[in-house]
Amino acid sequence: MSTNETKLNWKRWLNYPSLVRQLPFILFLTLLGVVYIYNGHWANKTIRLTQLAEKEIRELQYEYITAKGELLARSMPSEVARAVEPLGLKALTGSPWVLSDSSATDKKQTD
Repeated sequence: MSTNETKLNWKRWLNYPSLVRQLPFILFLTLLGVVYIYNGHWANKTIRLTQLAEKEIRELQYEYITAKGELLARSMPSEVARAVEPLGLKALTGSPWVLSDSSATDKKQTD
């Protein structure tokens, strides 16, 4: 007898008026499912973009460190002297000369 009652209960739940009455709830559950799936895809996309940005930042940091090291190596006085030697420039061995305008000194003496 219990199998007949179970069959009757299923028939009661699956008839047309009952399904029409439950349709808003079924649509609501469907909407929740779609939102849940979209949220999962959006989270995965965001994680991928974040990892890509982190990788690019890491590469730019390595490039910055390399460029900074090269600049420090090239700005050493011995490296600068070696770089400008073909141009005929040499490092000073004595004190620098002070240049003055002779006409300006003549005016000071006459005043």
